[in-house]
Amino acid sequence: MSTSPQEKTLAPAEDGHPQRWLILGVLCLAVLTVVLDNTVLNVAIPSLTRELDAGTSDIQWMINAYSLVQSGLLLTAGSAADRYGRKKMLAAGLALFGVGSLVAGLADSTGQLIAARAGMGVGGALLMTTVLAVAIQIFTPEEQPKAIGIWAAVNSLGFAAGPLLGGFMLNHFWWGAIFLINIPVALLALVAVVMLVPESKNPQGDRPDLLGALLSTIGMAALVYAIISGPEHGWLSGRVLLTATVAVVVLVAFGYWESRIPYPMLDLHFFRNRQFTGAIAGGVLITFGMGGSLFLLTQHMQFVLGYEPLEAGLRTAPLALMIVALNFTGVAARWATRLGTPLAIGLGMAVMACGLASIALMPSGEYTGTLLGLVLIGTGAAVASPAMSHAIMSAIPPEKAGVGGGINGMVAEFGTGLGVAVLGALLNSRFAALIPVAAASLPGALAAAGSAGERARVVEAFSSGLETSLLVGALAVLLGGLVAGALLRRAERADTA
Repeated sequence: MSTSPQEKTLAPAEDGHPQRWLILGVLCLAVLTVVLDNTVLNVAIPSLTRELDAGTSDIQWMINAYSLVQSGLLLTAGSAADRYGRKKMLAAGLALFGVGSLVAGLADSTGQLIAARAGMGVGGALLMTTVLAVAIQIFTPEEQPKAIGIWAAVNSLGFAAGPLLGGFMLNHFWWGAIFLINIPVALLALVAVVMLVPESKNPQGDRPDLLGALLSTIGMAALVYAIISGPEHGWLSGRVLLTATVAVVVLVAFGYWESRIPYPMLDLHFFRNRQFTGAIAGGVLITFGMGGSLFLLTQHMQFVLGYEPLEAGLRTAPLALMIVALNFTGVAARWATRLGTPLAIGLGMAVMACGLASIALMPSGEYTGTLLGLVLIGTGAAVASPAMSHAIMSAIPPEKAGVGGGINGMVAEFGTGLGVAVLGALLNSRFAALIPVAAASLPGALAAAGSAGERARVVEAFSSGLETSLLVGALAVLLGGLVAGALLRRAERADTA
């Protein structure tokens, strides 16, 4: 029986695509553009506040507009890539991201910038789902762990380099330059995608699931909004409870709809696969611990250790450098292959938990314990995170690789947002209990302190809250490793039997 060109790209030759490493470089360039933009924006907040006269709510929407749109569209973007072609969606994502960056860089009001960020979120969703799907298509199964490891390393590099690049740009140019710098990179990546990346899509051409796309977009966006607004407005506030209720109702309706139609966007039978459920559970908890702890570490560096923002960024760099070094050299992939996926994920997350505990339990005024913790977290994440992504992608049929990329992105968005919200809330509640008059605000408490002794007590209380939150993060990561490892081990035994 003859095979169509699209079907050929779903099953690469034994040696993979002849230009696969060059294509991976192009894909990583696209990912780096997206990740850098998000981390750079945090550095530009003071400039935006001054020059656009942006209030607190404006700043929050500048940040959240992107994440809400992206998280809501991840599954829909992955499904569209499978149906209409991953190369087409990747090119569309780069084009939208570039146009959004141009509008954002030239914006002269907060409303324009928020709208531009939302448009960039559409492009970001298309990019983040199709990059991983294309990588799975062009590499052989033996090379996929190393390729995914490099993809994960580029993500970490973007998070580490973003604040440093942002500080440099803002020292030499106006705030709009942090968006305009995306345009030449996006254009270069777009040309490379058109010339190098092979097209692939689901040869069955499933019917578009329009209602499923609408329900998943509304449900995920509402869920993420409830998570990120909970710490600010209160978890029991009317706004948060209403949004969370909408999220639950809509996502339940989405699940019911997907179970009833012949061509579902998300096949619920995936959740009967122990490998898939194990990787999902571990993925949520690893990003919960990582996202929340990195959020706390930034405050630990500046408020407890007393570093300036640029110096704090440099001193957190060892975490990303460990991930980059172990994945670019292929060491992490070799360890994961030798240990097997269940043990690699379990041990990697246990090492990460030790790193978080090291930062929490070492003397608060010393960088040594923090450095040790960062190295341990980076080492564990370098092994566990790519193995987790590979486990998710390999549990899904190749023709649904785009949906797999969307699920992987949703896990990261959900876990990170939940980690920041929950661990941040723990920190604030502990701090408020120790310094009741502070209203859980460190700057406010320091300003109200009348003596050096009072200021020392405020910093000590904040450090105590950080310690509690980091230990909870460490426990979540450790439990995630145990749960994911056990479920994946059971899946391997079932497959062998």
